[in-house]
Amino acid sequence: MDGIKWFKEAKYGLMLHFGLYSVLGGVYKGKRSHNYAEWIQSGLAIPNREMEKIARSFDPIYFDADEWAKFAYDCGMKYIVITTKHHDGFALFKSSADAYNCVDFSPFKRDIIKELSQACKKYGLKFGIYYSQDLDWHEENGGGYKTEPVGCAGVSWDNSWDFPCKEKKDFNITFRNKIIPQIKEIMTGYGEISLAWFDMPMTLTPEQSQEIYDLVKKYQPNCLVNSRLGNGKYDYVSLGDNEIPDNKASADGAIDFNSIEGFKPSPYGFYESACTLNDSWGYNSWDHNWKSSEQIFNNKKKLNALDINYLINIGPDHLGRFPLEAQEILKGVVELEKKEK
Repeated sequence: MDGIKWFKEAKYGLMLHFGLYSVLGGVYKGKRSHNYAEWIQSGLAIPNREMEKIARSFDPIYFDADEWAKFAYDCGMKYIVITTKHHDGFALFKSSADAYNCVDFSPFKRDIIKELSQACKKYGLKFGIYYSQDLDWHEENGGGYKTEPVGCAGVSWDNSWDFPCKEKKDFNITFRNKIIPQIKEIMTGYGEISLAWFDMPMTLTPEQSQEIYDLVKKYQPNCLVNSRLGNGKYDYVSLGDNEIPDNKASADGAIDFNSIEGFKPSPYGFYESACTLNDSWGYNSWDHNWKSSEQIFNNKKKLNALDINYLINIGPDHLGRFPLEAQEILKGVVELEKKEK
């Protein structure tokens, strides 16, 4: 594969979890979410009709793609990965496949993914996309219904509160009507895509994982696919959430991809650990358990010494702002790196 040397050399990237959950900030009708605030719809069994009301008010007026990309660049990061569609099914790009997106369904009317992809190009950052290719709570036939909710951050992996009858569900309908068309839209409409970051493979058949993989490569041959696509189809290994292995042997052997068969080490020797700055990925108004700049600095050194990229996450708030604490922590890492030099 051509053009993949950059990933080995990148070492440091920024992940962004942004969506409808950012509006709620970990609270719904006087109740707190799970620590993972982006799981609030499942955690508190919020009906789709309520999430659609939130979508109608989604208006991050302070979102500035240039500001986001410049911040990553100033922090020494080499790439950005953003949630194009998380498990709630709401897309941050204009989609002909499904109107439940920030352009067609919200007052914002702007394509966040397009603006950020252009800003990344301006600052020389590689652009990556997160896409929930299995779970989709807005869809009756979204995935996850075959798996018991053991270890789940919500009441179930699928939307069992709006659509309780598992026997009627057919993931292939959502796969054909939404998943495949939207992945094609992303891969053909946003310039160079360097990473495809998939998540939570539970319902996908080996043939469906292969189809997604082939679709990505057809339109973006140099795009690296992470190991959470499922069924052993990937280019590089995403470690477990917040996993900081003690050594490379741990990185190779201590990863649980939801018991997916066919696991194999990265064919290119590429590894990445996605980690949070507090306890949540999406914006959480009550989570103040922030890591220190020193912790992030030391984690980065440790991971990079093992040839593992450090993908650190920020959850922007409902207005499109990076929390001040997150900014201060990562700026502090820059200062520590300057002192070490």
